[in-house]
Amino acid sequence: MKELVLYMAKALVDHPEQVEVNEIEGEQTSVIELKVAKDDLGKIIGKQGRTARAMRTILSAASTKIKKRSVLEIIE
Repeated sequence: MKELVLYMAKALVDHPEQVEVNEIEGEQTSVIELKVAKDDLGKIIGKQGRTARAMRTILSAASTKIKKRSVLEIIE
């Protein structure tokens, strides 16, 4: 899941070298923290949060396949 978020985020931002992804794994749920450059934050969130919502939907679909729950948190 971490690699999936990293791939999507790097494709969206202007500074892909500053993208950081951390995964905190639990038994049923894993929390994926995404941190990008300050000026790329708007590109990750998108208008009215549409891009972030789309990323969360893709992550949810992929994590359902491995029978786990994943939560995406975007850190400023």
